[in-house]
Amino acid sequence: MARSDNVRPIIIKRKKIVAGGGHHGGAWKVAYADFVTAMMAFFLMLWLLGSVTDDERKGIADYFSPTFAVDSQSSGGDGALGGSSISTIASLTDEIATAEAYQAESQALQDVADRFAALAGESAQAEQLLKHVNIKLTDEGLVFTVSDLPDAPLFNPDGANPRPVLRQLLHLLTEAMRIVQNPLAIGAHSQAFPAVLRTNPVWELTLARAAATRQLLLDTDFTPERLSRVTGHADRSPALPENTMAVGNNRLELILLRSIQA
Repeated sequence: MARSDNVRPIIIKRKKIVAGGGHHGGAWKVAYADFVTAMMAFFLMLWLLGSVTDDERKGIADYFSPTFAVDSQSSGGDGALGGSSISTIASLTDEIATAEAYQAESQALQDVADRFAALAGESAQAEQLLKHVNIKLTDEGLVFTVSDLPDAPLFNPDGANPRPVLRQLLHLLTEAMRIVQNPLAIGAHSQAFPAVLRTNPVWELTLARAAATRQLLLDTDFTPERLSRVTGHADRSPALPENTMAVGNNRLELILLRSIQA
């Protein structure tokens, strides 16, 4: 039978489908890029942390320190407290209040350090005075370490008579400490003496120097009730343990004690 001219031929198209999995796909590239980005950020963070000082690291840690919040929803029975006990809520509230008070006290102690630096900077011997002093904020409180220099001792050698440099430093410290009411602890330390001495004077010496420092502070109108302790430490805690007979071990530690513990 002859084919009609108006009938169209049937054309069959076959598509070749290639699976997108395996190494022919591109999903693994996205995952790998994310991994490389994360590793780059991680090593960048390590590099930044390695390039900052201890104080800056502490500031960063304080910035990211956890805060506390009391969740109003909790599991347990219904009721006014939603299943939470009064003691639990009170404990969390006290912890929040303590953390905030601790931070506020830390800032107040830092203000004392800044005040002392400003007062010392106004004096004619500012550079020389500041060489004697090291300041650090610890869990115990704000520590002022006032040390001998090779050419500028705080007391007369082998005695407890204060030199003018110590009188001036204690006057500045008293002025700076007036902005807070924290109690003060005084500790005196000594360099070691040769073992050939028949009588080692370190205990009597540091006790006498601590007592002399206390009297100097009282002479500058420091409030007597703020004095917490006056201690002679002899040569038991050298600042320079590699050379216990160095004059740098002759020092006073004046600690503004924290009233709030973290």
